[in-house]
Amino acid sequence: MSQKIPMTVIGAQRLREELQRLKTVERPAVIEAIAEARAKGDLSENAEYDAAKEQQAFIEGRIREIEDNIARAQVIDPKTLNAGGKVVFGATVELEDAEGNEVTYQIVGDAEADLKENKISISSPIARALISKMAGDPVEVRAPGGIREYTILAVRYE
Repeated sequence: MSQKIPMTVIGAQRLREELQRLKTVERPAVIEAIAEARAKGDLSENAEYDAAKEQQAFIEGRIREIEDNIARAQVIDPKTLNAGGKVVFGATVELEDAEGNEVTYQIVGDAEADLKENKISISSPIARALISKMAGDPVEVRAPGGIREYTILAVRYE
């Protein structure tokens, strides 16, 4: 049996929406582009056909990847967690670094991690260092650029 992958409710919803868009918008569009390119004749020198086939392969691969992620998802709603103030999957953690800079991260599954949205993967060095810690705890993170030190200011389940 394939391994379950943790995912937040929002992450699972975003994957379902992307899957829907790929199947109902992008897949039909690329099929039409292939048909139009075929209608132009000689496929051996048809760049439009090659590009459309490449796009089709990408879309089909992404559909399979999303379907697999959804099938293996263990959806966790952070709002229902009762982790006693500890950092766990789905928690939102406010941190302060040694220079006094504050940052907030939510710990999410690999498939939904997005640094621009401050969502970090459960398998990232910082998330692994935070797990099981509580507000007030110091944290050392072994990052590629060296050891970074933080203090946990708050842990929320939202």
